Amino acid sequence: MESEHLKLDVLTHDRIPEIFAALGRDPDIYCWLPFATPKSIDDLAPVLEGFIRDTNSGIRIAYAVILKSSDLAIGTSSFLDLNPIHNSLEIGSTFYAKEYWRSFVNTEAKILLLAEAFEVRRVERVTLKTDSMNERSRAAILRLGATFEGILRHHMLRPDGSWRDSAYFSILKSEWPVVKKNLQAKLLSQSNTQ
Repeated sequence: MESEHLKLDVLTHDRIPEIFAALGRDPDIYCWLPFATPKSIDDLAPVLEGFIRDTNSGIRIAYAVILKSSDLAIGTSSFLDLNPIHNSLEIGSTFYAKEYWRSFVNTEAKILLLAEAFEVRRVERVTLKTDSMNERSRAAILRLGATFEGILRHHMLRPDGSWRDSAYFSILKSEWPVVKKNLQAKLLSQSNTQ
């Protein structure tokens, strides 16, 4: 998948050092993720290698989010919970270098992923979820045009052993044309302010 500034390539081992170099050890990036802040690439590599194994086994499709200007990966995002019976999937495991938060990156990447989901894979529903306490992520998901559905209580254990409640959102196939138009307009306004 490719847009003006980004490429989304299936995640491979050679992208792991680039992703760690972009993300580093900033606890702000990892504080809401289901794994601890890595102290080194040796801590992050097993997580991303797990994404690659899941991709190879068909239960996930993990992508490296690559800046075309440098051909370097600055983060990752995935299709998860691939459900052909109910014609749905989830977009998740999304994290980027902090310098790209609230930039064109998430908008452009989500347009690519959502277009792939609705226009190529022809799914009926895309789910997005986050820690219910992660206000920044919840706001970003709402800005995409997703609908808040509710909270799944004690859904996952956090790295510190506490229980995470997950906030669930969705976009339906019937909503995609309006969501796409709004995201494209948002992307245009972001490019006009750069």
